[in-house]
Amino acid sequence: MNHFDYKYSFPLEAGGTLPGFRLAYTTYGTFKPDDPKNVIWICHALTGNADPADWWSGLVGPGKFYDPAQHFIICANVIGSCYGSTGPLSINPETGEPFYHDFPTITIRDMVNALDLLRQELGIEKIYKLIGGSLGGQQAVEWAILRPKLVENLILIASNAVFSPWGIAFNESQRMAIEADPTWRERRDDAGVNGMKAARSMALISYRNYDTYGFTQALDNNEQLADYKAASYQRYQGEKIAARFNAFTYRVLTTVMDSHNVGRNRGSILNALAQIKANTLVVGIRSDILFPPSEQQFLARHIPNAVYEEIDSLYGHDGFLIEFKPLAGLIRKWVTAIEQAKKKEQQSA
Repeated sequence: MNHFDYKYSFPLEAGGTLPGFRLAYTTYGTFKPDDPKNVIWICHALTGNADPADWWSGLVGPGKFYDPAQHFIICANVIGSCYGSTGPLSINPETGEPFYHDFPTITIRDMVNALDLLRQELGIEKIYKLIGGSLGGQQAVEWAILRPKLVENLILIASNAVFSPWGIAFNESQRMAIEADPTWRERRDDAGVNGMKAARSMALISYRNYDTYGFTQALDNNEQLADYKAASYQRYQGEKIAARFNAFTYRVLTTVMDSHNVGRNRGSILNALAQIKANTLVVGIRSDILFPPSEQQFLARHIPNAVYEEIDSLYGHDGFLIEFKPLAGLIRKWVTAIEQAKKKEQQSA
């Protein structure tokens, strides 16, 4: 794990500031500035970390689709998170104590501005592929608008141009669960942890769907009156998130997701998307109820040089973390089509 420390005041879109920040990041492979196909930058989702080989192991790693022997692969933990980057449990240098409830309001655009400072620090002038799913896709599309000449190929999976009222309602319900925890107002690392367990249970329902639960959490028998798989699964997921996350970070990052709107201060959403210069692949998941395919189809219609593809998955929104083979196949087909089109242009020139 590497760290980038920005030691200057960092202005935030909502009007506050961070007195500097740290980004934790992971790299695989060798950076080759003269190789135009070298850099693969991966943006992680809500509770992801800086190591894509951990949460996207089917795509990233030796011998995988994104192989360190072929590429320089980088992923940074976003500001506001809790995997090594500056977040609510970090020490506020102005007070000498953790930020906790006082962590300032941040947005997707703030996250991307921080990522771009890391990029500059590393001397990366061109990203061959910028890829992200869900919150990661929100970062990627924002970055491709902010720096149109930086990204050659953009891959957006199960994401959108603006977060929906439906999604905001899910997130607010989760935050209400955290706030209902009697410990939430206490200034300690584990404040609100039981509320976060309930919040994660709500979130999981939005990440999956009716058919997912019917298949994976079916009744053991027709006589069953207790000990349902679906119930124990929800509790298990709550315990699992409590072991690796905290309620402050959960609240901050769901609020960040709510703020996603590429059209803000750019005239309109359509005007913002029209600024993207990268070849773009947009991937929807047919069973996704949180980021339904209509949102990805909207992106593909309004981003120049965009292609839309769809994955049929049982796992809803979580399909972007699970369906490695279909996703790799779509990306491979899309890249091949781009390269063939370039060859034809060169031959006719």
